[in-house]
Amino acid sequence: MMSQQVETRHSRIAATYKAREVEGALDIYFYRPLGFRLAEFFAQLKVTPAGVSLLAGICGVMAGHLYFYTNLGINVAGMILHVCANALDNADGQLARLTHQASRKGRIIDSVADHLGFASVYIHLTLRCAFGGASPAIWFLALGAAISHALQGAAADYYRTAFLYFANGKRAEIDTSAALCSDFRKLSWRQQAWDKLLLALYLNFTLQQEMLGPGLKRLRNAANAVFDGKIPGWLEQRYRDVASPTLKWWRLLMTNTRMLILFLALFLGQPVYYFWFELIPLNLLFIYLIARQEKMAESLEQLVTAWERSA
Repeated sequence: MMSQQVETRHSRIAATYKAREVEGALDIYFYRPLGFRLAEFFAQLKVTPAGVSLLAGICGVMAGHLYFYTNLGINVAGMILHVCANALDNADGQLARLTHQASRKGRIIDSVADHLGFASVYIHLTLRCAFGGASPAIWFLALGAAISHALQGAAADYYRTAFLYFANGKRAEIDTSAALCSDFRKLSWRQQAWDKLLLALYLNFTLQQEMLGPGLKRLRNAANAVFDGKIPGWLEQRYRDVASPTLKWWRLLMTNTRMLILFLALFLGQPVYYFWFELIPLNLLFIYLIARQEKMAESLEQLVTAWERSA
């Protein structure tokens, strides 16, 4: 009986994953179980996923502020808040899937909260270095790291969502800039200013993703035109075969890796190391993955086109 209860609970937690293939080990064994408990707690309180996202953003902003100080004890408090922010960031999506409240607006608020948290980290780390006597060049170094972070995160999210769409069978929604532009024009600044602002931010994010993955955009458009959104089994399996090996590398461009390196840099008392790690190793990996994924998308697009001609 006990083993059945444990198995049932594990299956309930797994049901709130996006998909096991795109989850890292730290997510599966720490953040997702913790996020599920938080999601159950917030569900009982009738808190919306957007409310949890905002709470995650507040924790992230506070964590960034605590990184400004050179006192390690204060930095550790910031790290704890940062872990809480990441746990809440997991919980908001799990709560949405658990309570069937997933929506585009929720995804937008989640993305904005994430960006605010890491903006606080970059701003406060830069101020710490500047007040600590660093060269004025630290501002350019930090800006380059922040831009790299934004582009890497956007691409990693795009390719992960594409995997869910093509290979997982869940048909995760991939928003297009064309559809978002159409929706954006329908909103009024006078009557729907908040919604229009959120959609403008999300549209910019989506345009970045499509700019970074033009081949994937063409593949998605071709597949939608030929199969009307119903990906056939042969293409699903083919996408899984060619894309699965890169998922572990894309995960290195997500939040968990950055947090671990950031914490290490803070323990060493050298936050500038975090900027250099973002600029050099992660950018090299980013360039390699983009090139590999675009080549993969091109080959799959050719298969879709060939299938259409032979049909």
